[in-house]
Amino acid sequence: MKKTILLVFAIAITAYSNAQTPTTDDTKSVNEVVTADNVEWGWLNPLRGDKSPAAGKLWGDRTKNEPAGFLVKFKKGFSSPPHIHNITYRGVVIKGLLHNDDENAEKQWLPAGSYWQQPAGEAHITAADGEENMAFLDIQEGPYLVKPTSAAFDNGERPVNVDKTNLVWLNANDIQWVSEKSNVQTAFLWGSHEKNQLRAALVKLPAGFNGSIKNLSPNFRAVIISGEVTHQFSNEDSKNELQPGSYFGAQNGATSKISTKKETVIYIRSNGVFEVK
Repeated sequence: MKKTILLVFAIAITAYSNAQTPTTDDTKSVNEVVTADNVEWGWLNPLRGDKSPAAGKLWGDRTKNEPAGFLVKFKKGFSSPPHIHNITYRGVVIKGLLHNDDENAEKQWLPAGSYWQQPAGEAHITAADGEENMAFLDIQEGPYLVKPTSAAFDNGERPVNVDKTNLVWLNANDIQWVSEKSNVQTAFLWGSHEKNQLRAALVKLPAGFNGSIKNLSPNFRAVIISGEVTHQFSNEDSKNELQPGSYFGAQNGATSKISTKKETVIYIRSNGVFEVK
């Protein structure tokens, strides 16, 4: 009897653990750039056609069991039916106003620069109210699927909605991997700073910034949320003007030369340390 109880308990623990979002990413990123005007667009839910939001690939394949980053565009007035997702995703608003919550919740319109997290299995709706609405979504596993609320489950994670005015920004002198002279600020979003663990933050570069971001981890992804960046990997590489919605990845040890004309916010997701100078 005791062995049976222990076996059931072990299975339950394993099932719960498998439902948790992965905290590492074994994919090795490479030096690559996707400018906003070169994003490949399709439908987020192909079965609904143009009734679905549009989805633009930045990295990975959201239809497979792998990490991926992609853009989503919503028409003004869009409101989804209540649904769940099979996996957890994180999102940052790039344009417009977005709401993501229980179907009976009061609308909390998140403006550009805001962040939210939607746990796997949690019933919710997504709505948009700006003239133009676009967000960046980050998933640690796939495929990204939409399922009915009858399939809802609790994976132990909880939803998060953070208006941009509630973000906590740390100055450069509070952070070891940002040069104090750079006037760069950072707002941590999710993850762990334990060795080799995934984490993500918003990095705010001041107007007139002229410096670099060096990747010191196996996996580094960056998405422009606001502002504009001139990006170059080395003196030999061509420069790219990166508008909101643009992406660049970097291999371990690679340095990206960065300059800005106006204040710019970048979402950086890494599997380790990076340096801003």
